[in-house]
Amino acid sequence: MRVTLRRGLAAASLTTVAALALAACSSSSPDPVTTDADSGEFEPLTSVSLQLQWLPQAQFAGYYVALDQGYFEEEGFDEVEVIPSGGDIVPQDALVAGDVDFAIAWVPKVLGTLEATGVELTDIAQVFQTSGTLQVSWAEDDITSVADFEGKRIGSWGFGNEWEIFAAMAAEGLDSTTVSITTQDFSMNALLDRDVDAAQAMTYNEWAQILEVVNPDTGELYQPEDFNVVSYEETEGAMLQDAIWADTQRLADDPAYADAAVRFLKAVTKGWIFARDNPEEAAQITYDAAINAEAAFPVGPTHQLWQMNEVNKLIWAGGEFGVIDSAAWDKTVAGALSAVNQDGLELITAEPPASAYSNEYIEQALSELAEEGIVVDGVYTPIVVVLTEGGQ
Repeated sequence: MRVTLRRGLAAASLTTVAALALAACSSSSPDPVTTDADSGEFEPLTSVSLQLQWLPQAQFAGYYVALDQGYFEEEGFDEVEVIPSGGDIVPQDALVAGDVDFAIAWVPKVLGTLEATGVELTDIAQVFQTSGTLQVSWAEDDITSVADFEGKRIGSWGFGNEWEIFAAMAAEGLDSTTVSITTQDFSMNALLDRDVDAAQAMTYNEWAQILEVVNPDTGELYQPEDFNVVSYEETEGAMLQDAIWADTQRLADDPAYADAAVRFLKAVTKGWIFARDNPEEAAQITYDAAINAEAAFPVGPTHQLWQMNEVNKLIWAGGEFGVIDSAAWDKTVAGALSAVNQDGLELITAEPPASAYSNEYIEQALSELAEEGIVVDGVYTPIVVVLTEGGQ
């Protein structure tokens, strides 16, 4: 199997290459021609590409593990491109343009794109089942809930990451136009420098970043009690995040693409199962991929392990991997419809089309994996990760 990690991830680690080589010797590819009852014969796709929405990190561990462990090869793929983005690529735009076959993106961001452009994309697997977004402030500032946001400087990365803020405010009947959204970089410097009153953070990334900083008053790392944390998962503004998206029309018109989607999801599911059951090894695989990349977020191995631990919590809550919960989807859509930003602009004004999500492909993938004896559901048992300065 030839592995290509493009735009910043030029090559897999030596460990990954060796593992793939061994897998290639031991696994078998599907028959070269598959018969489809509706479309006749087609040639299965053996090369696909996946657009990530950020740089290599454990947020995407399942995909790097699938490469490292040869799971894509087991599902008949000779080449898989995993394409990072440092913010310079919008995943759903790359998918719409036909530059990639699949993309990882948050649901509200794609809903905005669907309405704004009229394109059709389908969420074929909901990887994160719960929201990992936080708003972090200094304990002494008494910002303890969304109700305290009015009139405050609220940090956000932008790029659609701000919509949970406004959905949560709308649910509380708050005036979002009073909020000063301050664009923060992908660190917690804006909070440390007091440029914002509350900074945006992910449980698996920026929350750990600030706990990896030495408090100058104590000479020790900052502690959770030094901050107040608002978790959007505990609000009505929680939205579905990392999902795997496919081209809707291509799924309908191209049986080879639909077949590849199922096989791709099988490999990815196995990757995330491995990450759930082997978080330390999965974190190391991802760290190896990151340090061999031309561009990667500069985090250490301890930080990657924290990420892996927290990401697993968002994925494995007891249900089957990747199945889109209709209630969570409806809550996301309701939040998107109600959200009005600081400038009075709406994210969406109408319900998305029914084609915006489908469990058909993930359910077929899970069914085939179950027939192969693979357990596709479960609850993650967190490990203890002791943070260190700078995550090293």
